[in-house]
Amino acid sequence: MHIRDIFQRQRTTFSFEFFPPKSPEAAGRLFDSIAELETLRPTFVSVTYGAGGSTREVTNDLVVRLRDETGLNPMPHLTCLGHTEAEIHAILERYARHAIGNILALRGDPPKDDPGFSRDRDAFARAADLVKAIRRFNDTGAHPDPDGFGIGVAGFPEGHPETPNRLLELDLLKAKVDAGADFIITQLFFDNRDFYDFRDRCRLAGIGVPIIAGIMPITSAPGMARMAELALGARFPASVIRAIRRTGGDAEAVQRVGVHWATEQCRDLLDHEVDGIHFYTLNRSRATRDIYTTLGVRDSTELL
Repeated sequence: MHIRDIFQRQRTTFSFEFFPPKSPEAAGRLFDSIAELETLRPTFVSVTYGAGGSTREVTNDLVVRLRDETGLNPMPHLTCLGHTEAEIHAILERYARHAIGNILALRGDPPKDDPGFSRDRDAFARAADLVKAIRRFNDTGAHPDPDGFGIGVAGFPEGHPETPNRLLELDLLKAKVDAGADFIITQLFFDNRDFYDFRDRCRLAGIGVPIIAGIMPITSAPGMARMAELALGARFPASVIRAIRRTGGDAEAVQRVGVHWATEQCRDLLDHEVDGIHFYTLNRSRATRDIYTTLGVRDSTELL
């Protein structure tokens, strides 16, 4: 279902992100989590794309499997790196055949273990170029939905680590929207004030599309360190750090602190009429289910 149709039916979206499994065992665990999260009836679920397009086939296969074997509405990530225009077109054709409704268009990151990664094959330098390419595909009428793919792009409430100039950062984001993006999903953040300021600055810049807030609950102290590495520039408020330290490293206590903090973020976001909340699940279900339970929700359609 196209994101425009979704927002006409549902004022606030609730969605989850998964990443492709690296082994049959990991695939089994992922589908156990998916089965548990499916009962929450998310608006859509996204599937990540490895650095440099390294999980291309696994991502494509997982998206198609989710579409064919579950009641979920999968949205694949698609990146510029490591793709010719013909390869991008072939991926879009496959997704269109399986009636995938939306795509998250990203520039993407080079593999960390390949410092000499070449972008010579890349057909598109920026996410805005990829958005334009998807729009051109939509114009061919190859998608069963007359509107074609809905297109999402990334936003960074705390600033993009490669673009310290915050005015330029908004110009680049607006270029993606002007190219045809229908909605924005933000990078994770832990202080809602950063999100509200980002949303206000977007509106001042003339960016009027829905902005979906990215939330990743802290589930362990090592996981918190991985978040800092995953989302370069992520700001952990002093109150979060203080609360984690009070646990003395007890794993269950850290989990409770992380879920409580994320739940309060979600409650406050809902009170401030956020367009949507996107949970970075790390392929696990417990923290997200706990947040829903604490909010008093059985499935996302109740949060309309």
